[in-house]
Amino acid sequence: TGAAKLVVVIAIFLLTFYVISQVFEIKMDANLGHIFARSALDAAARSTKPPRYKCGISKACPEKHFAFKMSSGAANVVGPKICVEDNVLMSGVKNNVGRGINVALVNGKTGELLDTKFFDMWGGDVAPLIEFLKTIQDGTIVLMATYDDGATKLNEEARKLIAELGSTSIINLGFRDNWVFCGGKGIKTKSPFEQHIKNNKDTNKYEGWPEVVEMEGCIPQKQD
Repeated sequence: TGAAKLVVVIAIFLLTFYVISQVFEIKMDANLGHIFARSALDAAARSTKPPRYKCGISKACPEKHFAFKMSSGAANVVGPKICVEDNVLMSGVKNNVGRGINVALVNGKTGELLDTKFFDMWGGDVAPLIEFLKTIQDGTIVLMATYDDGATKLNEEARKLIAELGSTSIINLGFRDNWVFCGGKGIKTKSPFEQHIKNNKDTNKYEGWPEVVEMEGCIPQKQD
């Protein structure tokens, strides 16, 4: 009788061990399958995710070009933003923008930031802007963006100096127009990088202001 009981106990133990081992293997297989499936999905997501280019532009720039993206201000609420080579040069977050015309100067050979300034063209004076424009050195990339109003205090001299940087729209820039521009000191032709939207009560996106203008592109590096 004792031997029979021992046999039964051993049989139950072996059966229990077998069942547990089978369940454990099933769970392990399921977990491993889940891990491998998740890894495959992650790999597929990475392979289909579109690449990110400098400043978030839509395509990569060729060699010896600087990537840039910029936007004007939104009404008198959100300031403009200027980015070159993945470096945000001016923005509301950096707290270095203001009402009027916002200007960033970049070295045309290296892409290095040289200076940032903003000039109030509503309640300020145009003289500081004129003096600033006259100090810009040849070979400097000049990026400009309006915020709120960038035109009321502009005079003929200031417009002419900006036109010499390659702008065509500066002559017609009016009260509360939105405008972004990228040109350079010593440029021989008109710049292709310029966007301008007129302030028009019938088409304005915001009350009293047109919609934001954005622009991106690739600036040729200055060669010796």
